[in-house]
Amino acid sequence: MTQMLQGLMQDDFPLTLNHIRRRMRDCNHGSELVTLLDDGSVSRIEHPELTKRIDRLARALAALGVEQGDRVASFAWNNQRHFELYVGVPCVGAVLHTLNVRLFAEQLTYIVNHAEDKVIFVDDSLVPVLEPLAGSFESVEHYVIMGDGDAGGLPGALRYEELLEDAGDGSFDYPELDERQAAALCYTSGTTGNPKGVLYSHRSISLHSSATLMADGSGLSRADRVLSVVPMFHANAWGLPYGGALAGSDLIMPDRFLGAEPLAGLIAAERPTLMGCVPTIFNDLLRYADAHPEVDLSSLTNAACGGSAVPRQLMKDFEERHDVRIFQAWGMTETSPVATYARPREGEHDDAYWDDRAKQGRPLPWVELRLIDGNGVEVPWDGISTGEIEVRGPWIAAGYFREDDEDKFDSGWLRTGDIAAVDEKGFVQITDRAKDVIKSGGEWISSVELENELMSHPDVVEAAVIAKPDERWAERPLCCVVLREGSDADAAALIEHLRPKVAKWWLPDEFAFVAEIPKTSVGKFDKKVLRGRLAEGTLEGRVQLS
Repeated sequence: MTQMLQGLMQDDFPLTLNHIRRRMRDCNHGSELVTLLDDGSVSRIEHPELTKRIDRLARALAALGVEQGDRVASFAWNNQRHFELYVGVPCVGAVLHTLNVRLFAEQLTYIVNHAEDKVIFVDDSLVPVLEPLAGSFESVEHYVIMGDGDAGGLPGALRYEELLEDAGDGSFDYPELDERQAAALCYTSGTTGNPKGVLYSHRSISLHSSATLMADGSGLSRADRVLSVVPMFHANAWGLPYGGALAGSDLIMPDRFLGAEPLAGLIAAERPTLMGCVPTIFNDLLRYADAHPEVDLSSLTNAACGGSAVPRQLMKDFEERHDVRIFQAWGMTETSPVATYARPREGEHDDAYWDDRAKQGRPLPWVELRLIDGNGVEVPWDGISTGEIEVRGPWIAAGYFREDDEDKFDSGWLRTGDIAAVDEKGFVQITDRAKDVIKSGGEWISSVELENELMSHPDVVEAAVIAKPDERWAERPLCCVVLREGSDADAAALIEHLRPKVAKWWLPDEFAFVAEIPKTSVGKFDKKVLRGRLAEGTLEGRVQLS
């Protein structure tokens, strides 16, 4: 009986990106991909027509000598050509290596050589960034310029559109692929040491893309228009391009125009229902929307925010003033990328509801999560006990590319470095990064909670909290704050704002009023820069409290 039943089920059907490509061709008629152009206009192409260009790209890759398993790099913004690479490169069996355009020169050189990239596709606007490094790349055989701009001094540079034109029309005979072979490669931002490579398999991307369609996650559907602001060079743009293509959603790409004004104009004109990006971009957009009430952002009924803790006040201000609903997600490069999503049961928007919205959310189906304390003991989900988040699941990395790291991976569990509590409903509340937590007089102070409470002050634009050495208490919190332009708020006012919100011994002894919080290459607050300035004595605007 068991053998007969097995014969009736295709449970060995391979989960590969060729399925998404075929759906785009056969099922997504009327769905479009929109790209913002230099002059403020947009280009449009429907998914079936897009797959014809992907067929041309597949033949062009073969002509360049790209074989299965070869790494093909992209150095590009969020646009149509980059999306074509997203689909075309993995579907021929190669591995798309998305290069972070904001990494330092030595980091770019390291990851290109470590990955042994064979071809680099580069947006013409980024040629000046890549050109000085070309001599340091050991394995690159071809550079392909996407756009009509100057190729600079890139050796033997080819033109993307010319390659596609020469490739000719017609379908391509795509190879049968193993679902567990690599489809994409993304390196961590390398905040401590060299960046580390994370391989995404066809299976992991396929399963994660399916998860983006879940109503308790992103909830993508054919009715959605998805504005993908989170960079395509970072963790597959949180899975939004692949998920949108699988669902048949319209995809809207802002290219390199990530300022508040062009984004607000694009939202007003194209009416996306979902936008994914980090809190810093949402903060800028909120300030712009407040100053320009004529701009209508209300189509964003299902925006996603992550990368760092999303302040409750930011979500409330958007919802109450602009009818924009933002839901928080959590993940990292190694979780490929989204692991939890904060979508509480709808009801009265009381304090309890907003408490859940301000958390990082429940683990998505198929993601398993546990908390481990400093003694290696699993702690209960009681909303109080804290430990390091460890996760496992079908799209969670099990190791790094060409590098062993036993400290990061434990018998199938990924040690994330995030410290959190989980309540009885399964909602995760991250309290800190293990490297950022402040230990004062033997007690823990959460920098994340202090930051969120500071950013609930109407005059605080950004806040990052770091530890400063203290002779008596070992460490004390130092709050680095960016004030709204024209604000007269001072340290005393911020202390009074914090006093009813946090424990007395959490109240900071010192503030630093700075012009801007430094950011990492993916838009997160870069606390290591602030700590370096503190150690060097160059941290600006310091005000000590008596």
